[in-house]
Amino acid sequence: MSRIGKQPVVIPGGVTVNLEENNLLSVKGPKGELVRRLVSEINISVEENQIVVSRPSDLKRFRALHGLTRTLIFNMVEGVTTGYSKTLEINGVGYRAAKAGNKLNLTLGYSHPIEMIDPEGILTTVEGTNKIIVSGIDKEKVGQYAATIRTKRPPEPYKGKGIKYSDEKIRRKAGKSGKK
Repeated sequence: MSRIGKQPVVIPGGVTVNLEENNLLSVKGPKGELVRRLVSEINISVEENQIVVSRPSDLKRFRALHGLTRTLIFNMVEGVTTGYSKTLEINGVGYRAAKAGNKLNLTLGYSHPIEMIDPEGILTTVEGTNKIIVSGIDKEKVGQYAATIRTKRPPEPYKGKGIKYSDEKIRRKAGKSGKK
């Protein structure tokens, strides 16, 4: 039995869960609404104030999907109640970020500035000139957009310049050594 999959997902107050045929799950809360079609072979049931996920048999495919389905449902409930956010830091001389409407302007040492438009449901805020906070209710979209921003100038190991997550540790390398 999946240790994660067998735990029920508790539905907090102010959140409504609607389960339709073919496992179309919609979760509505104070921050917004998320809709997702989950795998139809996995059994999902809404009982009072919790969601229970079970699998039809112990086939390898169902064992793999059991915990995944429960985690996806938990992330939906968590997203509409508290939301998700990722913090990025920009390190480097002359590297900076600015916000204009729903556009994020990045100056990262290239010959041109990089302009990114916030996807629907995602909000970016800039603190100072070197801190970007990506937030939203869908964990998958928040993580993907933060990763997309990071790819514009990933951190390099010699000086540590580039865009990194705030909790990321960059392994530093020694530079060139002199002649012997």
